[in-house]
Amino acid sequence: MSRYLVYVSPAVGHTLPLVPGLLELQRRGHEVRAVVIASLVDTLREAGLDAVAVSPAVTEVEITDYKSTSDAERLRSGQVDLIARGRRDGPDLARHLEEFEPDAVLVDTNAYGARTVAEASGLPWAVLMPSVVPVPGAGIPPYGVGLKPMSGPLGAVRDRVGWKVMEKLFGKAMLPGLTALRAEHGLDPFDSPLVPWRPPYEVIALTSEPLEYARVDLPPTVRLVGTQPWDVPAERPAYLDEPGHPWVLVTCSTEYQGDDVLARLAVDALAGEPVRVLITMADAFDAARLPTAANVRVERFVPHGHVVPEAAAVVCHGGMGIVTRAASAGVPTVVVPFGRDQPEIARRVTEAGAGVSVKPKGLTAEKLRDAVRRATAMRDDAQRVAKQLDPTGAPGRFADAVEGLGR
Repeated sequence: MSRYLVYVSPAVGHTLPLVPGLLELQRRGHEVRAVVIASLVDTLREAGLDAVAVSPAVTEVEITDYKSTSDAERLRSGQVDLIARGRRDGPDLARHLEEFEPDAVLVDTNAYGARTVAEASGLPWAVLMPSVVPVPGAGIPPYGVGLKPMSGPLGAVRDRVGWKVMEKLFGKAMLPGLTALRAEHGLDPFDSPLVPWRPPYEVIALTSEPLEYARVDLPPTVRLVGTQPWDVPAERPAYLDEPGHPWVLVTCSTEYQGDDVLARLAVDALAGEPVRVLITMADAFDAARLPTAANVRVERFVPHGHVVPEAAAVVCHGGMGIVTRAASAGVPTVVVPFGRDQPEIARRVTEAGAGVSVKPKGLTAEKLRDAVRRATAMRDDAQRVAKQLDPTGAPGRFADAVEGLGR
């Protein structure tokens, strides 16, 4: 049996989807240690995992891309912050490598320094990608802004040129910092931000069709294992079982990114509609700043597994965790993508028929209300998507991919 060290960037949305797969590895007799955000250490231990906290020095570096006023600045500032974290998560991983002495390492995609240390260690290792993959391929639109797939010769030209543009933009934002990190560990620089998605680099991505495009030429080192929804165990709130209109869940990102405007607009949009509204705000929680309505309830956190399966629709920022939770339950989604990978996730939702997408710029209560009405009418399509997903098989596929590292 093997010893696996799993290093996750300090984000709830990157941690919880790993739990079923890590438990499956343990069930198969492997030893697993997870380095995670401090707030989840006790939760993972109670679930049966060996969990320890990411160094506080890592979390001291704030990700500030949500403060930017343009897409280019958002990309640049996000990468600058991740590189700054990388100068701390690299030494953090090195300490855990020395203490745990693993046979192989799994590192979150956003932990740039830890990825560099893992590569320099010479151990078998893989990147964990809790989202869609930025990998070119036949018929795959360029990654970044959520472009719609386009067939035919014109589409092929657009995609070829678009991927070159994307490669240049991401390269300008990412490569200087990555080059410096890699040089410190005696590693050659990347000449493209796409290099880490090509062989021999191994990637385990927690997505699959239909929430990822059908791919005919994906590198064999990129494994799409599917979604693994998992909730923090908690008692089911009694109010969910009270008689009344169906629920609509409105949820903000667990890692603050300025999407609390979604909660404010949702109150105005859905007040008076024949639904009950549950708004969960996580790090954006400040109920006093929201308008009120008789059919609206505001909470900091409610496990999504309690409310999503019975909801008429989910309104969210487009994080992969909540999107896959809703899709797996056959519940249509309204995605308002604020940045990062969210435009791409929103596009996958609309292409699959699992919901609708609304741009945050110029968003109004009227537009959001219309989007919710359109989404609730897509129940049959959303349930068709749910039948194609296989969340119960994902932990096994995840464990298979991990056991195959380096082979």
